[in-house]
Amino acid sequence: MPLTILGLGTAVPPHVTHQGDALTAARLLSDPAVAGAAWLGPVYERSGVKTRYQVLGEAFVADMVTGTRTSGSPYLPGPDGRGPRTACRMGLYAEHAPALALQAAWRALDASGVAPAKVTHLVTVSCTGFVAPGVDLILTKELGLSPTVERLHVGYMGCHGAINGLRAALAIAQDPDAVVLVACVELCSIHYYTGPESDKVVANALFADGAAALVGVGQSFRKGPAVTATGACVLPDSGGDMGWTIGDHGFEMTLSQRIAPMIAEHLRPWLTTWLAKSGLTPDGVKHWAIHPGGPRILSGVQETLNLTAEQMAPSRGVLADYGNMSSPTVLFILDRLRQQASAGPTVLIAFGPGLVAEAALIE
Repeated sequence: MPLTILGLGTAVPPHVTHQGDALTAARLLSDPAVAGAAWLGPVYERSGVKTRYQVLGEAFVADMVTGTRTSGSPYLPGPDGRGPRTACRMGLYAEHAPALALQAAWRALDASGVAPAKVTHLVTVSCTGFVAPGVDLILTKELGLSPTVERLHVGYMGCHGAINGLRAALAIAQDPDAVVLVACVELCSIHYYTGPESDKVVANALFADGAAALVGVGQSFRKGPAVTATGACVLPDSGGDMGWTIGDHGFEMTLSQRIAPMIAEHLRPWLTTWLAKSGLTPDGVKHWAIHPGGPRILSGVQETLNLTAEQMAPSRGVLADYGNMSSPTVLFILDRLRQQASAGPTVLIAFGPGLVAEAALIE
């Protein structure tokens, strides 16, 4: 039984950061060896990002641009040059993540017409922070979900976490009485890296904050777009190419130069086999929601799947407007396709540590 999507909602923090201001901040916050490097400017300029939303706040960005210290932010340059410790960053996660997830969840519920008390299952997704009671319990209380709602948390799986959440929701929806709320929230900005390692500095140029939520049911009489299948593939010999480790000064991302070439080599053969199970080929898929891990990843996917500029526009547009928000990002792209009243098969693709490709088919 498919997972019929009844409603979708997204949310971002209130303050926008323009990429030019982000570059100014990077030069002030980075290790001296990075701040003066000739490659730093082009990394930001070629990132594909124009604006991003971050919980660090408008006052902090203003301090970075003007050289003041009025915000009192723990991210202002300090004597050790390392930024706040992980405990401080987790405090920001506990402060901001639940509220952002709550906004997205309310919007999804409003769009679906489903009363919160009717939700039987809650699936939460996040990899950028830890708090207990978790976001799932906070949503249960603030949304007014039933105290008997069944909860599942998809944690620390990276940018493809939303697809893992959809896979869980699809399995739950085999019960015709199930009403599933999936909520993804990430605060990537709280892990801003100030050290000398270039791949981690590249992550600073891409990542942002956001939340997305979806309400789905398995009842066959409901009409609407529906998740009909999900799939996963671990790319060979890629364990060291994408990582997300917990350090004393936040979570640290590793991104190797091999990621885009590996995706270009291995993605199409796997997708061809997986889509054949649903009677489709990559060329027969009309719409694509491709997680924008970066411009090179998007270009690698476009090349290997022979996609047009029009098919890539939703993914590139979300990257430009919001940056890489990790797990919620593919749902932002799906929402953009929904607003365009796009009909026909849609495939969501995202990548995460492993290196793993995850996909979901919506028909």
